[in-house]
Amino acid sequence: MKGLFKGLLGLVVFALTLAAAAYFWVQSPMPLRAPAATAVDLSIEPGTSAKAIAQAVADAGLDTSPTMLYVWFRLSGQSRQMRAGSYEIAPGTSPKRLLSMLVRGEESLRTVTIVEGWNWRQVRQALAKAEHLRPDSRTLDDAALMAQLGRTGVAPEGRFYPDTYSYAKGTSDLAVLQRAMKAMDKQLQQAWQARQSGAALQSPEQALILASIVEKETGKAQDRPEISGVFNNRLRIGMRLQTDPTVIYGLGEAFDGDLRRVHLTTDNPWNTYTRGGLPPTPIAMPGKAALLAAVQPAKTSAIYFVAKGDGSSHFSATLDEHNRAVNRYQRGQK
Repeated sequence: MKGLFKGLLGLVVFALTLAAAAYFWVQSPMPLRAPAATAVDLSIEPGTSAKAIAQAVADAGLDTSPTMLYVWFRLSGQSRQMRAGSYEIAPGTSPKRLLSMLVRGEESLRTVTIVEGWNWRQVRQALAKAEHLRPDSRTLDDAALMAQLGRTGVAPEGRFYPDTYSYAKGTSDLAVLQRAMKAMDKQLQQAWQARQSGAALQSPEQALILASIVEKETGKAQDRPEISGVFNNRLRIGMRLQTDPTVIYGLGEAFDGDLRRVHLTTDNPWNTYTRGGLPPTPIAMPGKAALLAAVQPAKTSAIYFVAKGDGSSHFSATLDEHNRAVNRYQRGQK
């Protein structure tokens, strides 16, 4: 009996020692195989087994036993809850913390921002510079890109809502554009539903185009409804919009920062000095405030406005008043 007791006690001690060692291992940081590394990237495809995930962790650069990781995943009861995705494993991560990351889907995210008033060329440049964003659109021209997004025959200008978008490492830039496009669709629909009956616009498409012009013409936020009021008034009476940003947009990359009189008189589809009505496409990515201003213009008699030099504008109902404002604010005359 005494020998049996000692044997059982030995087993208990061994079991407790093993449990303590396992507990210590689960809680202890897993060293990186390259000590100088700041983190290792782990990519898990959908359908990857727990055993394969454990091996992938070791292959990614963590100096740990894939067998022990697999046993830990199974004993935890959460091996089937681990999610696919792109993860960044920092130094000091323990097996316990790793499992929590994988179960919660705490992917390594990056962000890219589309700024209000940017044109399509600037959006493409931002996507090209975005960190760890897969450049699937790089070889596509605008027509092919929009076809990939399900908008065949639609110009990309103005179609992507200005916002900051998060994405996992390795995400396609087309996926980010798809989200931005759907966000613009939603914002435009909401704005159109909130339109005033007096707005001189016949469709959401016209609202998007006018909103892009309002976005580019506005120096101070409080002027948006008044600027929209001017353009709505001009559309209503058949007066040309005569707005410089549309001319600049029509010049494209040929614009050198100096808008000259020859530019105003040289016809192109976006020159609102030579052509009546709205241009054929938006000229920028309008934000929510510009969308609402386009369909909720201020009730004003003004049909002219001029920049005052401080970001705000002076609005006039007559040409004489406008000319006096131009002399005062643009030419420095009293």
